[in-house]
Amino acid sequence: MPELPEVEAARRAVEEHCIGKRIKSAKVADDPKVIEGVSPPNFEKSLVGKTIVAAHRKGKHLWLQLGSPPFPTFQFGMSGAVYIKGVAVTKYKRAAVNDTDEWPSKYSKVFIELDDGLELSFTDKRRFARVRLLQDPTSVPPISELGPDALLEPMTADEFANSLNKKKLGIKALLLDQSYISGIGNWVADEVLYQARIHPLQHATSLSKESCVTLHKSINEVVKYAVQVDADCSCFPANWIFHFRWGKKPGKLNGKRIEFITAGGRTSAFVPELQKLSGAAAEKVRKKTTNPKKVNEDDEDNNSESGEERDTETELKKEKATKRGRPKPSAKGKTITSPAFEEYQPKKTIRRTRMEQASAVEMKSSKSVKAVKKDVSAKKRGKK
Repeated sequence: MPELPEVEAARRAVEEHCIGKRIKSAKVADDPKVIEGVSPPNFEKSLVGKTIVAAHRKGKHLWLQLGSPPFPTFQFGMSGAVYIKGVAVTKYKRAAVNDTDEWPSKYSKVFIELDDGLELSFTDKRRFARVRLLQDPTSVPPISELGPDALLEPMTADEFANSLNKKKLGIKALLLDQSYISGIGNWVADEVLYQARIHPLQHATSLSKESCVTLHKSINEVVKYAVQVDADCSCFPANWIFHFRWGKKPGKLNGKRIEFITAGGRTSAFVPELQKLSGAAAEKVRKKTTNPKKVNEDDEDNNSESGEERDTETELKKEKATKRGRPKPSAKGKTITSPAFEEYQPKKTIRRTRMEQASAVEMKSSKSVKAVKKDVSAKKRGKK
């Protein structure tokens, strides 16, 4: 998922190449799942003829300030990306569009041509992004609900430590909460916790002052470095867990084993030998291991998960459910009659059901013929 460094790289590219230029033409995809609250023609009409004055970002949200409102805003979701033709914006770990793909991409949701011929495209392959047209993006959700930006509005070490002492939930879940700190996503959270040697499930209230200060330093250093290199992961330090966390593949970092768990509702990579769990959180995990039915190690994390992260997880579950295939028939062989699933009914089940129906009709017809014959025979006997 594009996080603060990737979105900031996109903002800087737009700022460098597009500011002061007029929008000559625009093409908005007819995709109401991504394009929220406005039709493509009205969206396009709101863009054409206007000049891009500035590019802004808060957390994982980007918006373009035009000569007059409304302004297009972009929530990147799982695979949102900004591409400028002929300009290297950034290399996403999981890019939606490759350099060799057609232009504009078939995944393009908003395509803009500027008066000097430069072309800009916001793409989203997996359709988890959200694009809106807003009069004042900072005054309405979701941007108005974001916490301080991890790069632009960092807390002091003391403020950070004091805030953690008031949070009774897992530290990974807290870092993912965009209303607490905006811009930190899954990979950044894993990285800063590894660098600070803190277990993802460790309760925030249980962290020592020293651990809080170390984590505060890790957040600042990781975010600033990733932004400095325009989120180009090939430039990330070799000792970052980032390079080993993708695909949940077994591996080692500096000779120490990497493991994967669920924390804050997300897959989390950590090094058990260095990131040890202690206190109530450790006891909770121990109980779950001995009696998994009574304890859910992520109940606090899931409840505290940010709306943006939670919505994305819900969409992912829906996508996976769809890919798993057609629903199974009931034990009695009856097909599902819900309209939403009619087209997915197993063909074998449908054939069996039709055969049973045909058989029932045949049996009924046979019984009727026998009854008629029996009645005719009785009448003949009566005449005799």
